[in-house]
Amino acid sequence: MDDEPIDQGKRNFLKAMIVVSAGAAVVGVANGVIRNLITPAAGLTSFPTLTLVDEATGAPIHTSDIKVNSTKAYIFYYPLDNDPNFLLRLGDTSNNDVRVTPQNVSIPATGAVFRSPGGVGPYGSVVSFSAICQHLGCIPPIIHYYSGGSAIPGHPSLSSPTGFIHCNCHGSTYDPAQGAAVVTGPTVKPLPNVVLDFDPITDTYKVRSMLGPTIYGKPSDLEGGTPFPSGTTTTKVSQVSVAGA
Repeated sequence: MDDEPIDQGKRNFLKAMIVVSAGAAVVGVANGVIRNLITPAAGLTSFPTLTLVDEATGAPIHTSDIKVNSTKAYIFYYPLDNDPNFLLRLGDTSNNDVRVTPQNVSIPATGAVFRSPGGVGPYGSVVSFSAICQHLGCIPPIIHYYSGGSAIPGHPSLSSPTGFIHCNCHGSTYDPAQGAAVVTGPTVKPLPNVVLDFDPITDTYKVRSMLGPTIYGKPSDLEGGTPFPSGTTTTKVSQVSVAGA
């Protein structure tokens, strides 16, 4: 016996359900895409302590792995998994290590002053700063380190034996030997300083906190990004070629 024909009302109902289901699928995909595009407002309750390790090998970074006046930027992420930072080993124009002493660093935007941590390592020459420009948030390779004696774009008169961190987006310049203090605007804030610990027995480095102004674009250094997975004890150091190098 033939099946009974589906009346027009049932047909319209089925068509409507198909449309609704397809629409729901599209909305679900769109919501997934949106969630992936928007950085979650996650964070931490305190600064983690992480060992700096080589991105390629996973082995701890030693002093010899950080070249004096490197033409490449050493980058690691901290305190959240999307916060890039410079790792620098400062030297003079002859590539001799230069000891970096703690400094009182002014924040022109507020008039506040903080004490930079100074350099660590066997020569006191290893320092670290946020790699996000405090003006409008440009990141490497647009912002990078120019060693002593290098020409700074737009600032031919600038000179320092230990060089500068300069952002090619709009010309902001920072002095890494002075706690990343502001040298030229338009930035009105120095780069946040990263606090490093050095173990002279193992010749290894750990990162444990930050000082100075808040990382650009964040409500606090511990918010506005993606925390490392639970149980993480290391952060990887990679090398990034600077613009034009």
